[in-house]
Amino acid sequence: MAWSTRQLAELAGTTVKAVRHYHEIGLLDVPERASNGYKQYGVAHLVRLVQIKRLSDLGVPLAQIAAMQHADEEPDEAIRVLDAELEATIERLTRIRAELAVLLRHRALPEVPPAFAPVSRDLSEAKRSLLMVYSTIFSEETLEAFRRALADRDETEDEFDHLPADADDAAIDRLAERMAPAVRRARERNPSAVDPTADSPRGAELAKSALAHAAAELYNPAQLRVLQRTNELLEQAGDGA
Repeated sequence: MAWSTRQLAELAGTTVKAVRHYHEIGLLDVPERASNGYKQYGVAHLVRLVQIKRLSDLGVPLAQIAAMQHADEEPDEAIRVLDAELEATIERLTRIRAELAVLLRHRALPEVPPAFAPVSRDLSEAKRSLLMVYSTIFSEETLEAFRRALADRDETEDEFDHLPADADDAAIDRLAERMAPAVRRARERNPSAVDPTADSPRGAELAKSALAHAAAELYNPAQLRVLQRTNELLEQAGDGA
């Protein structure tokens, strides 16, 4: 008894396309052809195809199925490895669902770290972009300190966010003088804010470079001057970084 490719696929509950793919990657032996040129599959092919489908349904990547060719010799070990992989996948999916629930509850953008979801909608576009940079270069402790600082936003934050690029020196000085005390208080509450790159998992040098480039591109000239002036006032008071 011999089956065609379509008949074999139907028997195994798969598709002709899948059977041909398994041939291409070496998972399923190519059978001999009849005199008319058509492939002729036997029971061994069906058994192998059902095995491939079963392992694939269990979540085993096709790339690993070939390595399990002789898994029947030590089935327990193969099953334990697969179970550990599935457990890790379940944990990852559970974490993702929890994060999505937080984002939905606060109607936050999906790229925002879940811990920042409650405050993300109040941030300017530039601040949200900076947040994405922060999430890659700050340690968990520093990122948490930054989150707390955002939760304690005062009116100077909104004024800074809306400061026009052509703001004059007087406006810049006034805003810097009002921001300096707020920055000082934030540093007192969160000492890591003085040098947030010091414990960066990417290394302090790379983190400082990323931070400087991000600020230069995301803030307008007037905002950058406010930050510079604010730091000058803090240094004059002995509170500089």
